[in-house]
Formats: sequence, C-alpha cells, structure tokens
Amino acid sequence: MNQAETPEAESTCAHSHTEEKPSRTRELLIDGAGCASCVSKIEHALQGVPGVGQAHMNFAERVVTVSGEATDAALVAAVEQAGYHARVMPGASSQDALQEKEQAERDYYRQRIREMILGLGLGVPLMLYGMVIGDMSINTAAQRMAWLVVGLLTLGVMVFAGRHFFIGAWQSLRHHSANMDTLIALGTGTAWVYSMVVVVFPEAVPEMARHVYFEATAMIIGLINLGLALELRARGKTSEAIKRLIGLQPKTARVIRDGEETDLPYEEVVQDDRIRVRPGEKIPVDGEVVEGHTSVDESMLTGEPMPVEKTSGDSVVAGTLNKTGSIVFVATRVGKDTALARIIGMVKQAQNSKPPIGRMADVISSYFVPVIMIIAVISALAWLNFGPDPALAFALVSATTVLIIACPCALGLATPMSVMVGVGKAAEAGVLIRNGESLQTASQITAMVLDKTGTITEGAPKVTDIRVVAGESEASVLGLAASLESGSEHPLAAAIVESARERNLQVGSVSRFNAVVGQGVEGELDGRHLLFGNEKLMAERQVDLGEFREQAQQLAAEAKTPMYLAVDQRLAAVIAVADPIKEDSVAAIKRLQQRGVRVIMLTGDNRATAEAIAHKVGIKEFVAEVKPEDKADKITALQAAGETVGMTGDGINDAPALAQANVGFAIGTGTDVAIESADITLMRGSLHGLADAIAVSRATLRNIKQNLFGAFIYNVVGVTFATGMLYPFFHVLLNPVVAGAAMAFSSVTVVTNANRLRLFKAQQH
Repeated sequence: MNQAETPEAESTCAHSHTEEKPSRTRELLIDGAGCASCVSKIEHALQGVPGVGQAHMNFAERVVTVSGEATDAALVAAVEQAGYHARVMPGASSQDALQEKEQAERDYYRQRIREMILGLGLGVPLMLYGMVIGDMSINTAAQRMAWLVVGLLTLGVMVFAGRHFFIGAWQSLRHHSANMDTLIALGTGTAWVYSMVVVVFPEAVPEMARHVYFEATAMIIGLINLGLALELRARGKTSEAIKRLIGLQPKTARVIRDGEETDLPYEEVVQDDRIRVRPGEKIPVDGEVVEGHTSVDESMLTGEPMPVEKTSGDSVVAGTLNKTGSIVFVATRVGKDTALARIIGMVKQAQNSKPPIGRMADVISSYFVPVIMIIAVISALAWLNFGPDPALAFALVSATTVLIIACPCALGLATPMSVMVGVGKAAEAGVLIRNGESLQTASQITAMVLDKTGTITEGAPKVTDIRVVAGESEASVLGLAASLESGSEHPLAAAIVESARERNLQVGSVSRFNAVVGQGVEGELDGRHLLFGNEKLMAERQVDLGEFREQAQQLAAEAKTPMYLAVDQRLAAVIAVADPIKEDSVAAIKRLQQRGVRVIMLTGDNRATAEAIAHKVGIKEFVAEVKPEDKADKITALQAAGETVGMTGDGINDAPALAQANVGFAIGTGTDVAIESADITLMRGSLHGLADAIAVSRATLRNIKQNLFGAFIYNVVGVTFATGMLYPFFHVLLNPVVAGAAMAFSSVTVVTNANRLRLFKAQQH
C-alpha cells in the first residue's frame, strides 16, 4: 500500500464521516403503535420537529431512532401530538436501557395474557353454546333478558380487555388517521352494537336477522390479545445478539489509584486509570497493556476462535475475556467510547434501519387501513342490496370479518424482524453491517474488488525463504543480515530484524555502515565485510552468484523479494522477503467465486508481483500498478458495465474507492476509522467475513421476501373470503372469530419465520 496516499485518504474519510455523523442520536420507546400504518405517522411527526435530521422507527421493537439537535421534550411532545406515547431510552450500550425495556415487555406480556383470559373466558363458552345449542336468536322475553346479561358481560370484556384497541382507535380518529386499532374497534364494536339492538329493540330488525354476535366480539378480543402476547414472546428472541453484546460488559473494574486496588463500577473508570485484570476476568474498558503477559479470547467481538497473545504495548478491548495471565493496562477509551459500546450502537442502528424493500412495505401499509375500511363498506352494501336473507346479518358478518382479518401487522413486521435477526447473526460472525440498505445491497453484489496489501496478504513483510551455500547455517546468515539491517529504516530491513528476534538470534553492532541507494547496505562485523542487497549490488562488487541467481529468479516469480548476503566477497545466502498471503485467503476467495461473485484484485504493485499473487489465490482478473487516486475510477468502470460492486480495503487508505462502491467493506481490527468509514466492517482480518456477509445478506433478503409474500397472500386471500366473493360459488362465508384467530396468528407466523434465521450458519452456505 502506498503510504503517501494515507493522509489524503484519511482526510477524505474523516470529512465524509463528519458530514454524515448525526450530532446526537436517541432512542424513543413508543407505546400505542398498533400496526405498520403507525410507522409513517410517527416518523413524519418527528421529522417535522425543528432540528431533527432523521427518524427511523423499528415497528418490531416499537423503537424510533432519532438524530439531530431537537430536545427530548420536543420529540416526546411530537409523538404525543400524533396520538401515541413515548419515552426516551438510556444509552444504546446501557444495562439500564436493556433492563427497562425488558421490564416494559414483561408488563406488556402479562397484561395481554390477562386480557386474553378475560376475552376467551367469556367467548369460548358462548361459542360452545352456539355449537351445541345452535341458536343465538332472540325470540322470547326470557331470551332477551339472558342475552342482555351476556351483552353487559361482553361490554365488560370490551372495557377491561379491549380498552387499548378503542383508545388507540379514538386517538387515531382525533388525528384524522386510521390504524389496526381502528379496524378492531370498528369490527368488534359494530358486532356488539348490532347485537344489543337485537336484544333491546328486536322489532327494529327483521326476524331472520335477530341473531347476536357477542361471542365474536369476546373471542376476537381474546384471540388478538393472545396473538400480541405470542408475537412479543417471539420478538424477544430477535434481540438476543444485542443482549449478548451488552452482557459482555463487566459491571466492575479493579482500578489502581494511589497504589491501592479498588473495585469500582465500570461507569466510574476514567481515561488513564490503571486497571488490573486477572485470569478468567473480562476486560472492562479499552486500554493498552503496561504490565504482564496473557492471552485474550476476542471471539465474542471478532468471531476469531484463537486467543490472542497480549504483552506490554498491545491493546485490549472491553468485553473480551482474559484467559491465562494477570495484566495491568491503562484505560484509553471508557464508557460510550469503547469499541464494544460503539459496536453495540452500530448493531442497534442497523437493526432499526430500513432496507429499500422495507420502506416500500411502510408506504403500502400507510394506505392499507383506509382501503380496507372502504372495502368493508362496499362489501356490506353489496350484501344488503344483492345478498340472500337475512341480508342485514350477512352484511354485518362480511364487514366485520373484512375489518378484522385485514390488519397489516404481519406486513409491518415482515422486514424489521428479518433485519434484526440478520444483523445480529452477522455481528456474531464478526461482521458489522451499518444499515439496512447495505444489508440489502450486499445480497446483490456481482463483483468484489479486493485490495491486495493487508486484505489478501498480511500487510507486513516477513522472511519467507533462506537459501544458504554449503558450510553456512540459516541462523548464522540471518543473524549477520539482521545485524547489518538493524541500522536501516527500510520496511524489508524491519522484516529481517523481526525474523531474527523471533528466533532469539544475537544481533551484533556493525561498524562502517553504508547504505547504497537502490541496491542495499554494507558494513563490517567482527572483522568481516558484509554486503546485503540486490543483484545489481552483487554485480558491482563482483560477487559470483552461481546457481543462486536462478533460485533468486524463481523466488521473484513467486512475488517474493530476494536479497543476497555476501561475506568477504563470497556469497553466503539468498534471503527472500514477502508480504505473505493470509492462510485462509484462497479458501475465502473460492467461496465467493462459488457463489457467482466475480473477484478482481486491485494493487499498486508491479504486474509480475500482482500476477504471482493472483495466481496463488485463484483470481483470474487483476489490475496492477494502480495509483491510489485511480482506484475509485476502476470501481466506476465496473459499475458502468452493469456490475453491483463491493470494494474491500483497510477503511482508511482506500476511502475513495470504498465510498464509490455499492458496498464498502473495511477489513481489519474493527476499531477507530474502520468501524465508521465503511458500509460493512469485518472485525477479523479474514476474507471469509466477505463470504459470510454476503451469505447472511442473501439469507436475510430471502427471508424478508418470504415474509412479505406471506403477508400479502394472507391479506389477499383473507379479504377475498371475508367479503363473500366466493359465497355464490362455494357457499363459504368466513366467520369473524376465525378471522380474528387468523389475523392474530399471521403476525406470529411472520415472526417465527424471521427467527428461522437464527439457525442460519454462514459458513455452510
């Protein structure tokens, strides 16, 4: 990677991020949002508040993420004015936020179960009575009195078990809108009012139509409350990725202040505090090790299974698990600035965002309820004018059934449920997806452009081969080369010295050191004259290379840089240095290609090196000698040819190309600029993360389409049956109670299908 491009690219990346970064982000927990049609109203109300940049509601979570400078009070007031209730949640990574939300959900669940018991407690006996006796008509005074008592009991069910539907419907009416509550309130209310008219004023109704529907009202309220409870229970499973991430944060830290160790809540840790972590304990905040040596399990954040060795100068990340040794580290990032807190915030932001396919569902939902109300009226009028006797009863049943069965809950849940699970699954694999749009676009990638250095390769030169002449040993020649190169600042010199240190070789002090520009270095050690450099240096000093020239050429053909070591004008060894290919790059690239993705390597290296690397990893297309500023142009050319392009780089040097690509993948540690610059961040350095991200993305989009298809088909078929369009052919008219059960369980079906994603394993696809 050309280092000269770094400041410009970093500036570009930082500038881009500054423009997009919201000044302040908060989450509002919404009460009273009954269906998908509420989403657009709440978002529109919040976006109308001065100072609000964006407002995105996750209907599945009943949470709105708002960015901008508006005050909390102004946001809550806007939601209240729209007919709903809201409260501001604590921070995204807060245990308090999670506990508050879980407590609210437990209360909601218990309330719905109580209401379900109340509704079905009256509705089931009434339904059984109708099935056994088969007569719910009013013909005598005694029947009128009995059914009057039942009517009052049903009113009690409506007040105590169905009150939230009627309150929601009234608030929507006040704000000139309609939602799920409107449909349920109209359906159950109409059935009850009609039944009470039959009981109190039977003569006002034709004799054939003197039938009561109290059991329908009670059963519908009970079944829909049951459906809401089951939906909540199933929805809770989709948040487990966030729960696990928040659970990684230890509650206390052992802080060393004034020589004394004290256990403090992790919130009280400040920057530059010294913290001790013992074996088996979690690291509470980000920091840099100053004492000790250990291995740290970072799999919960990166997906990398092998523990990472840590010693003085190495960084540690909050939430990771200290395995073997005791260490002391200095806190560098605390609170909401830790990598863990930022990852949690990023995952939540992505879960609450909408892919384009989800925004389409929201638009449809906003028109859905009024259209259904019109269909219900048309259906009733058709039965009254053209239906058989009792036409009035048929009209009532038809209109009520249409209102009940056509609730757009399943439609509203279809997208956010799948997005929440998909983003969570990706996070578990060490893949951080920034938003719903990236999630959807990643599933459509046809071409993946890979930067070479640090992406396909390790990004740091290493000694790969040592070929010695007879009478010499690898250790001795490497020690001599390292002694000579210890005074050089060249990157290849650092690789030689590091290799000697790894082997615990003694590095001597060289005298009369001289750097020969473009050729190598020379010096004296223990009375011996040393030369170390390329073939040109050896030729100038008349060192005979013999058969080693051919070996060096073979190494160069393998994308390695061969260097000759001569001692007292005699060749001693050829040492090759290269940026080694990552162990799993070949397998990961093969996975991408097997999934129909065109893989292209982009590099600033010369053509021979690029060709050698491409051949080794199985890439057929590569572009070499590309200047940093031209990388984005290569992406543009692919897009012009009709490709949906993913670009994978380090998140800093490749910022322009990452920004130009349809989806930018930053590969690296997942901290600092990398997290915030790309559409998708791969927390570990493996290219398998690309294949995992695409696999999860495709599985999620497939799941969304299944949910949307199911929701649409359900509504089309349900409304067709409910209106009675099939009655002339098959004499089938849907019962309102059956409609209530179908509506309640349609949402549960969508949620259950979304939860199937939790079983998805990217590596198997």
